[in-house]
Amino acid sequence: MMILSRIRFILSGYLVLLCIATQSQASVLEDIAKKRGLTASDMRAALMTYTPSGKHDPYLMFASGGHAGSVLVIGLPSMRLIKTIPVFSPDSWQGWGTGSLDSKRILDGGGKALRWGDLHHPALSETNGVYDGQFLFVNDKANARVAVIDLRDFSTKQILQNPLFVNDHGGTFVTPNTEYIIETSQYNVPLGARYAPMTDYKKKYRGVVTFWKFDRAQGKINLSQSFSIELPPYWQDIVDLGKKVSDGYLFINSINTELASPDNMNQKPQLEMAVSRNDMDFLHVIDWKKAEKVAKSAGTQKTAGMKLITLKQAIQEKLLYFIHEPKSPHGVDVSPDGNYIVVSGKLDPHVTVFEFNKLKNAIAQNLVQGKDEYGVPILKFDSVLAAQIEVGLGPLHTQFDKQGYAYTSLFLDSAIAKWSLGEPYHKGNAAWKLLDKVSVHYNIGHLSCVEGDTAEPGEGYCVSLNKWAIDRFPNVGPLLPQNFQLVSTTGSEKMQVLYDMPIPNAEPHYAQIVKAERLKPWSVYPLGMSAETMKPSPVATLAGKERIVRKGNTVDVYMTTIRSHLTPDLINVKKGDLVRIHLSSIERALDATHGFAISRYNINVSLEPGKVETVEFKADQSGVFPYYCTEFCSALHLEMTGYLVVQ
Repeated sequence: MMILSRIRFILSGYLVLLCIATQSQASVLEDIAKKRGLTASDMRAALMTYTPSGKHDPYLMFASGGHAGSVLVIGLPSMRLIKTIPVFSPDSWQGWGTGSLDSKRILDGGGKALRWGDLHHPALSETNGVYDGQFLFVNDKANARVAVIDLRDFSTKQILQNPLFVNDHGGTFVTPNTEYIIETSQYNVPLGARYAPMTDYKKKYRGVVTFWKFDRAQGKINLSQSFSIELPPYWQDIVDLGKKVSDGYLFINSINTELASPDNMNQKPQLEMAVSRNDMDFLHVIDWKKAEKVAKSAGTQKTAGMKLITLKQAIQEKLLYFIHEPKSPHGVDVSPDGNYIVVSGKLDPHVTVFEFNKLKNAIAQNLVQGKDEYGVPILKFDSVLAAQIEVGLGPLHTQFDKQGYAYTSLFLDSAIAKWSLGEPYHKGNAAWKLLDKVSVHYNIGHLSCVEGDTAEPGEGYCVSLNKWAIDRFPNVGPLLPQNFQLVSTTGSEKMQVLYDMPIPNAEPHYAQIVKAERLKPWSVYPLGMSAETMKPSPVATLAGKERIVRKGNTVDVYMTTIRSHLTPDLINVKKGDLVRIHLSSIERALDATHGFAISRYNINVSLEPGKVETVEFKADQSGVFPYYCTEFCSALHLEMTGYLVVQ
């Protein structure tokens, strides 16, 4: 009993001290809040986003870098920028397009001399409609290119340019098991970008949807197994894939069903008016699994080297149907169970929801209300409609959470609307109901919620991708940053903006948020690994095997890099020689990265531990040129250098 009494006495003493300490700490926090003018809501937001040093974010967001041609990797909820992945534009720090022969070869695969891109829609690879963390795919709206990023090392492995069209917006989106990567044309041209006068727009211009076949084992797109479907020359826009009950179907919205063409210098109306006259545009519904079988048939033609299902074939094979949708749509999003397709017309305050089971029935019973002028059947609007919910002005895109709630971005309202889905998520009066709106700053385009476009969405956070910042940050001149805002969407609580993150490098568009645990990146490369092929490099060099080999006017240098020297550190060549330097990092320590730059030769590469890179150049300048490590890698970093002597 005496021992128990002593324990109770000690514990009570600790509780008193803890209480005093807590009161003291609370007083300090109140003082800080008062001095900084912070409200209780501000302090809640700070607590929800603060991530102590050494702790990792539970989520990563892959966001488009717009016309910077890169991908931004951002941690949530900290909103810290962790990495930039260069894709369509050179990046000298990472040696992307600035020396590495592999990166130049990959960039040229997407069109020689193209060194910028308008990167719009990153898409993570999926298994059964859920992110699997293996690959990331991105598109280039400006040049109709798609790219493959391997998430073992977060670097680009392949870039392909579409041979049939020159602009894309509906790209890249993946089928539920990443069999195909989808890309659609936007500002349509004649097939293969051939010449035809604008007066022949209706007759000779065409839309296209391309199904790039992805070989997961190789980590590359297989062009020979890819195919396309010819579409009418409406401007195809955003894409989403069916999942679960709607697996095998593809949905594309469109604008310019008016088939307007430009020439405002000769009294034609401005395109912004001409392409917005109709009250309704067309949602494209495509049976892609059936199309896959048609593409493999002997009757499929090739155009510009791509297998093409013609528009006539698509209609005959019943691959393509239209549904009227509110004018100027910009979003089409499929619910987690695959049964609801949500579309948003920018000039309609409602979201319109179609039901897939009704859609299938309408196709089976041929419930059509006519055909467009190219012969595509149009399903009866009322036969497929599930609901219309008034959410606000300028609805664009919708994401979902695990509780059956939907979140829609409102461009004109500068807000996010939260509303409830119908059965089986919510029933009776709880279904199809606007529940909450939160203001964002300003002009939100896309939004991204935790795995919110998958078959198994998460909850807790959405990110508002705002086009304008206006008064959010210090004045840095007329070109302002964009603004990413983290929004809390927890349970039945009101939504709250938690954090503003300036994005200063370009206009971001779309983003996907994945649980960090799904990603399995390498910490270091296996020794002697080619970053392009993700296989052992044939030019990998070990310590003691360094050498310089001349064959005619070609000089091959097999070099190793390790703290704090480059071997060899002297390279003698003659003016006019073709020089190839094969660089092997033989480091094995985490984060022991080196760089390699040659003065005045426009070369810099990044050499992470175990990585092999090759630089190639013509020695067209005679003289003496130092080369050195560009990453401050050790105490003797400045001594990690050598000389290129060009006779």
